[in-house]
Amino acid sequence: MKRTIIAGAGWCAVIEDGRLMEYIPSGTESVSGSILTGRVGRLMPGMNCAFIEIGRKKNGFLPLDEESNSFTGGPVRSGETLLLQIKKEETGEKGAFLTRDITLAGSLVIVMPMNRYIGVSGRIKEEAVRDQLKQTGTKIAGGRFGLVMRNAAEGADENEIREEAETLFVRWKEIERQAAQSLKPGTVFNQDNPLERLKADYVSGGYEIAEETGEPGPEIKRQLKEASERTLRLPGGGNIVIDRCEAMTVIDVNTASFAGAGSKERTVTETNLEACELIAQQVRLRNLGGIILIDFIDMETERDRSLVSDRLEECFAADRIKTVLHGWTKLGIMEMTRKRTGRELNS
Repeated sequence: MKRTIIAGAGWCAVIEDGRLMEYIPSGTESVSGSILTGRVGRLMPGMNCAFIEIGRKKNGFLPLDEESNSFTGGPVRSGETLLLQIKKEETGEKGAFLTRDITLAGSLVIVMPMNRYIGVSGRIKEEAVRDQLKQTGTKIAGGRFGLVMRNAAEGADENEIREEAETLFVRWKEIERQAAQSLKPGTVFNQDNPLERLKADYVSGGYEIAEETGEPGPEIKRQLKEASERTLRLPGGGNIVIDRCEAMTVIDVNTASFAGAGSKERTVTETNLEACELIAQQVRLRNLGGIILIDFIDMETERDRSLVSDRLEECFAADRIKTVLHGWTKLGIMEMTRKRTGRELNS
């Protein structure tokens, strides 16, 4: 598979075997991951949360019982100023989802200055490798910060890993210094750089970096146009229909004009398998997040359902965003979730 990250004049794109998988347009600024100071407003014990003034139109939402990865931040008091990070951007009527468990991501490691957890990317499966990386992470962190070894850390030189971790920790100290001087709620540090973010997330996947001048070419523009359409055709004549609502995304697969060369069961399975590739592309390209329900065409055998779920998992394997396939519901619908990061392409 040929994999390329294109750095255009103010825009970035990820291409896999000719398919446009991600696109960050010119002028896009994501606040997801931004570190900011916020003033605690209303405490809502019944909802187990606090609403935080963060210098934006909508107040942010902070859970009161964060215990992620050994983080213990103590009680939250009304009126105090906190150093926070945006986990999810504001959407619709909802304000930004906040955390006190701040992370700083590099290409090899993620530094977590507010806890002491040492972890390894779930994409690294071999136990011996995981154990070695965890030992290396423990030695590098030295009890000063938490550390997650990313997929790209496998096979990397220990000194290279250490250098990146120390650079991120120094950055954190500078953020703390700036936050202490902040007089009102607002952003202290925005680690969003589209090209650098793509390079950091895909560095271990064999992606080439290509530079272009001017606007995206006609093929990229064609695929971008498709990403705004509700119905998209499959190569064999079937189609998928994508409907986005506030709580979830629903994707329907249809045979349409696809007749197939064999039995009805084979036609159905072939259409569903074709749909997996297009669904993965559109979910990644549109940057869809949250709950995603896929209504594949009904299949009669468990073998066919396994073929489709395995293909879908393969198609999402390269996705840099955490995606979980939860399996088939009792109604035969594939249920999956994808972490919300940044804005959707057409929002």
